[in-house]
Amino acid sequence: MELLNRSKLKLYPRRSIKKTSIYLILFLFALVNAYPILWMMINSFKSEQEFLTNQLGFPHTFVLENYVNAWETANLGVLFGNSIFICITATLITVLFGALASFFLARFTFKMSKLVYTFFIFGMLIPIHATLVPMFILMRDLGLLDTPITLLFPYIAFHLPITIFLLTSFMKAFPNDIEESAIMDGCGVFRIFWSIILPMSRPALATVVILNFIYNWNEFSFALVLINDPAFQTLPLGLASFAGQFTTNYGAQVAGLTMSLIPIVVFYLFLEKEIVKGMTAGAVKG
Repeated sequence: MELLNRSKLKLYPRRSIKKTSIYLILFLFALVNAYPILWMMINSFKSEQEFLTNQLGFPHTFVLENYVNAWETANLGVLFGNSIFICITATLITVLFGALASFFLARFTFKMSKLVYTFFIFGMLIPIHATLVPMFILMRDLGLLDTPITLLFPYIAFHLPITIFLLTSFMKAFPNDIEESAIMDGCGVFRIFWSIILPMSRPALATVVILNFIYNWNEFSFALVLINDPAFQTLPLGLASFAGQFTTNYGAQVAGLTMSLIPIVVFYLFLEKEIVKGMTAGAVKG
């Protein structure tokens, strides 16, 4: 008993040191990632003079006019509306078609199924920015430049591979008894998909939804190449133009960046639990 107790006493300090080290590394990593966001939020309340003289400290007086100036000057209402429409529409279409394709690839065996799956996975290897010029020429020839739906096509096309990869890996883990029981109860293929497989895939769906939404919200290159009309510009493109035109009003620029961050943070916090479940339940299993 004494030897056992001594061995336990030796193990506990090692475990506590290891645990403390892990928490310390995670804390430092979180601090490094959170500092730019906190710096941006703090400086968004400073006047232009205070921003230039005291960038690292807290504001002496909170200047809320920065947010009003940013909203009015950069026309953020239109930019927010365009980004929300593009992001939600592209994400919904991508996840819906990706889930349907993943269902048939994961739950059915048919000729060339592996080839079709490999074809989608191959899409993950294509450098997206290498397709900017061909995409511009194609959209120009189709007459789809500077329209409300211009960005939907590249956003959906380039996010289907990762969506299908994650959802197929997740759906393959379901036991075959699910379909057999549903068929015996009289369910058709699409009823099985909509009422059984899709609800069971909620963690993986949350993962792909947040990945698609964040990328679509922050995407800049396709918006820059395919959109020239200010009426159809998205938030990243509009903020870039705003920063170039009003380089002296740093407070308004930082306020505009802070406002553009709010929807992403809220959206992520709303789906955080489901994302963690998806990552731990096999959404990224090969």
